[in-house]
Formats: sequence, structure tokens, C-alpha cells
Amino acid sequence: MRLCSQGINRLIIAVAAICLLTGPAWSADKTASSGKEAASVNGKPIFKSQYERDLSMFQKRAAQEGRPLNDADLATIKKRILENLIDAEVLYQQSQKEGVKVDDQAVNEQIEKIKKRFPDEAAYKKALEGMDVSEKEIRAQFQRGLAINQLLDTNVRQKITVTEEESNKFYNNNPNLFKQPEQVKASHILITVAPNAEESKKIQARKKIETVQKKVRQGEDFGLLAKANSEGPTAQREGDLGYFSRGQMVKPFEDAAFALNVGEVSGIVETQFGYHLIKVTDKKPARTIPYKEVQLKLEQHLKNEKEKTEIQGYIENLKKSATIKRFI
Repeated sequence: MRLCSQGINRLIIAVAAICLLTGPAWSADKTASSGKEAASVNGKPIFKSQYERDLSMFQKRAAQEGRPLNDADLATIKKRILENLIDAEVLYQQSQKEGVKVDDQAVNEQIEKIKKRFPDEAAYKKALEGMDVSEKEIRAQFQRGLAINQLLDTNVRQKITVTEEESNKFYNNNPNLFKQPEQVKASHILITVAPNAEESKKIQARKKIETVQKKVRQGEDFGLLAKANSEGPTAQREGDLGYFSRGQMVKPFEDAAFALNVGEVSGIVETQFGYHLIKVTDKKPARTIPYKEVQLKLEQHLKNEKEKTEIQGYIENLKKSATIKRFI
């Protein structure tokens, strides 16, 4: 959770959008009037309300994802959130020292991205009023985040390179990362019924899938039958599930799919979701993905990893010459 480039975008640039959409009250002017400091950087205060806002957002996100936080986790998260705010302030101050200027058009584009999350201009303005925050304050937050990104582009990102020798070495040293298991591409038709449903409902669902099965055997198009009859979320894609490997589907479905040859349709397969007909449309044998096939993605991955390290090093170097005080 330390401030890498993605973290900066999340905690600085995106904060206005997050606040508008999730509801925590935020106003730069009102924050400043609270007089309660969590930390300061070269005399510039970081207010406790800023810290509490970010902590609240993190806790809400963890709750939504079903990740309960114990006391030890919470203590670590609190410390990291404070350090993220300090890091951001250090970076912003450095951007101003170096004379970084943010183009108004860039800020306008960020504002427009927020507005697109609302059905219309009236809903956007109502959200601002409900938060007791002005667009001027939102613009200032975006200006700050974009200034930081420009600083990092100039001083860190533009200097990072990954050579083919580096990516090739990583590929050769990590062969297990590039092993691709056998894969099947399949479509299915699903008639849903709960495992604990009444027997009459199971019989009804069974009769429905049998009717569809008869049409398949008579040569009707499987995809069109899926679109017309399937009760699963893939119906609009004519039942297409794409490619999957073992362990990604429930076992009865997986066993049936991997046992079929390309072009074959299964018998009726029962799973916890209901009754399926499965058609295999392609198969890929297990293989090691060739270097050339993953080279670009691998180079980007290595660049991202270097970026995280270099940005954190850059921040730590700036912090050495800054006067930082922590009050919580």
C-alpha cells in the first residue's frame, strides 16, 4: 500500500471521484479550519480529517470485499495511510519547487470523467451540494494529483527502461510462470434449479433441458438455442464461456467438458446451478508460452516493478531533507 504510481493515482487524483461516489464528507476549507493535525511536512499540516477520510474509505472497501480487519491489520493500515499522505505532501511540495505547471485542460478532462459517472449535470451538482464541496475544491485536488504525476514522469518514469536481456533472463529463470495448462473453449445452455428445490421444480427444469437437447440432436444451431433458452448470464453471448482450464469450473461441468472432443455436445450435466448442455468448440493442449508471445507484457510488468521501487526510493530521498512531524 506504499505510494507507487498506481497508489498516487488512487489516493490523490481519484480521491475526488471516490468521495463523490461513496459519500464521505470532504472540503479542503473546512478541513483546514478543524485545527487537528495528523502530521506536518515542512510546516504544512496534514489534517486528521484527511487521514480519517482515507481510513474510512479503506475500511469500507475491505468490508465490501469481505475482508475483515483484525487489530494488528488495522494498526498497520493506519500507519501506512498516514505515510501515504505524508509521501503525497512531500511530492507535491517538490513539484512546486520544480515549477511544475498543470494545464487547465488536463484538469477539465478529469472533471469530465467524474461527470460521466452521473446521469446528468443536475445529479453531479446535487452530489457536490450534498457533500458541501465546490467544484473549485475538486479542481484543486485534481491539480495537485496531476502535478505529482508530472513530477514523477520527469524524474522517475521517463528514466526507467527494461532491456530484452532483462526480460529474457526473467523468463528463463521463472519457467513455471509461463506454463499454460490444457484449456477448453466451450459454450453451454443452462436451465437453473436450486439443489434444494422441490422435486416438482427439478422435474420441470429437467423436461425443459430435455426439450432443448432434442432440438440440438435434430441439428438446430447450439448458439441460437443458448440465446433463446439458456438461463445463465452467458445467454446473450450464445452461451460462450471462452477458454478455461481445470479448477475454474465446478467439477461435474469440468469433467464433462474436458471429456468431449471439439464439436461434441454433452449429455445433460447436473451441477449446483442446474442442468447444462455443453458444447466444446476448441481445445488447447498444455504448453509453455513462448518468450516472444509474452515479451511485451513481461517487459511492462518488469517496468512496473522497477517503477514501484524507483518511486519509493525517490520519495524516501526527498523525505530525508524534509522536516516531518507525526502527531498520531
